[in-house]
Amino acid sequence: YDSVSDSAGQILVTAHRIYLPFILLLLMFTPSVDSSWWYIGALGARVICDNIPGLVNKQRQLCQRHPDLMQSIGEGAKEWIRECQHQFRHHRWNCSTLERDHTVFGRVMLRSSREAAFVYAISSAGVVYAITRACSQGELKICGCDTHRRGRARDEEGDFDWGGCSDNINYGIKFAKAFVDARERMVKDARALMNLHNNRCGRMAVKRFMKTECKCHGVSGSCALRTCWLAMSDFRQTGDYLRKKYNTAVEVTMNQDGSGFMVADRDYKKTTKNDLVYIENSPDYCLMDRSAGSLGTAGRVCNKSSRGMDGCEVMCCGRGYDTTRAKRVSKCECKFKWCCAVECRDCEETVDVHTCKPHKKPDWLDLT
Repeated sequence: YDSVSDSAGQILVTAHRIYLPFILLLLMFTPSVDSSWWYIGALGARVICDNIPGLVNKQRQLCQRHPDLMQSIGEGAKEWIRECQHQFRHHRWNCSTLERDHTVFGRVMLRSSREAAFVYAISSAGVVYAITRACSQGELKICGCDTHRRGRARDEEGDFDWGGCSDNINYGIKFAKAFVDARERMVKDARALMNLHNNRCGRMAVKRFMKTECKCHGVSGSCALRTCWLAMSDFRQTGDYLRKKYNTAVEVTMNQDGSGFMVADRDYKKTTKNDLVYIENSPDYCLMDRSAGSLGTAGRVCNKSSRGMDGCEVMCCGRGYDTTRAKRVSKCECKFKWCCAVECRDCEETVDVHTCKPHKKPDWLDLT
């Protein structure tokens, strides 16, 4: 019985590692869920799909039908969350996740803001990226490399043959659209339209940065013959692009018949097809506000010499900052050693660390 018990325990631990990040992704789209989610990680694929609250029927069916794809989505979830946090690391809202919170980002996603627009776009892009990569790496039964690119072609460097393993971006987009959009298509309101639009922007952002990679064939490595394939760029490029789209996001309102958007600014004449859109203005994120999902900036590290968003004046919202001294170890006096290594010393230095002061309550509150 002990060996059976140990085997069962190992299976539960393995399932927990595989499906925990996937559940984290799914529950991001179900902000009104009341039940806790962490215990579901030990259940099997079919049981997981049947018991995750907030999934619409189509999502549950896809989950049950393609458990291996769900594993890829789970791995991708960690990647796009890291990318979101990288893009906003110097901002008041820094894409922070809430520990032991089944909605991942908290109530901030309930507001139809720029931040929600970015998160829906980057998460949709993350699903495309993860599935496309898994297809090309042979991890999935249902898809593989893109076999449609065959024969001869030409670019600025001359003729080449399509070959190798082109990333199957079209399958990644197709599945991401079917899975991620399914919930939004059940509702006909402004927020659902906003989410669908931003989901599409995220999917197309990955495709925008597809690049041609080639291998040369010829005498002494010459490029007399080339074999080329299409590959996705690093996900950082998608993150950088969507971050810029966040900066220029367009405020919209629902049109009268409920079929689409109107730009709130009547003087805005450009198309919004490739722009992120939002409906509500964002809070300033200066103070902790549980109802708005704002964690505030008290205790955040700021840059004393910067005039940008990471500067102490902006980050701390005019409240001032505290300065402490800390020791930092970094590599120094690096030398190239033949052949082929770089040797460095560990150097210790004392640096000033500036952190935002907490909000000061008015004096009259202390008297009550």
